[in-house]
Amino acid sequence: MTRLSTAVRGLAVTVAALLAATAASAPARAKPEPKAPRDFVALNSVDPTIIQEIRYLTPHNFVGDPVDGYRQPLCILTRPAARALHTAQRKLLRHGYSLKVYDCYRPQRAVDHFVRWAKDLDDQRMKAEFYPNVDKSRLFADGYIAEKSGHSRGSTVDLTLVKLPVRPARPHRPEPPLAPCFAPRNERYPDTSVDMGTGYDCFDTLSHTLDPRIQGEQRANRLLLKNTLEDLGFVNLAEEWWHYTFKPESHPDTYFDFPVSHRSLAGRP
Repeated sequence: MTRLSTAVRGLAVTVAALLAATAASAPARAKPEPKAPRDFVALNSVDPTIIQEIRYLTPHNFVGDPVDGYRQPLCILTRPAARALHTAQRKLLRHGYSLKVYDCYRPQRAVDHFVRWAKDLDDQRMKAEFYPNVDKSRLFADGYIAEKSGHSRGSTVDLTLVKLPVRPARPHRPEPPLAPCFAPRNERYPDTSVDMGTGYDCFDTLSHTLDPRIQGEQRANRLLLKNTLEDLGFVNLAEEWWHYTFKPESHPDTYFDFPVSHRSLAGRP
């Protein structure tokens, strides 16, 4: 082998080593966030009059922290579900009520956050409000927490009714003491909704839509919401007065994980 060929081979080895070192030290490209399918829409683009109070974007929920995957205070739903809510809203407005949504599409990463929280039995920060009568070790067995949620399929919504005109709620005091979610309305978390007998996300049998202990105005309010939505194709989860799924679902077997944000809806093919 000549000196020239030896030098060339040495140079090639050096260049290859430099390229390998550069590739190894370069930061990995961030994996692009998933996008929503084209049949998902922002509810306010279909009906801007429906009130939105997206609880999982805030620390006021049973976890006690903002939940993974919620980037903006935005309700995202499949288009058929959003259109059905628009029809419900038009009917309710004529009777002096508005819908208010607490949660709509929920990314799988948010459900995973709930599961991690439920397994951490030492975190009891929000027990006094959201599950005062339930041992946290029972949340899976009793069906309050699961590893999959229909919300992640895009046609399920948590919602309530608000009497018009909307009156401002008293400011929430985030520090203890927390009031039980089934306390009298003027004692529990301030909410502009009508009295449904419990607050939203109350882990208690009193949240069952037709629980016989809920009577009078509270029962009438639940039935107004239930009858209005069921007439339009929504199905209520019997254990939660606030939980409705539009049928037939557009994606009955798919659990999505795109973030709750306008960006998830932008630039879709």
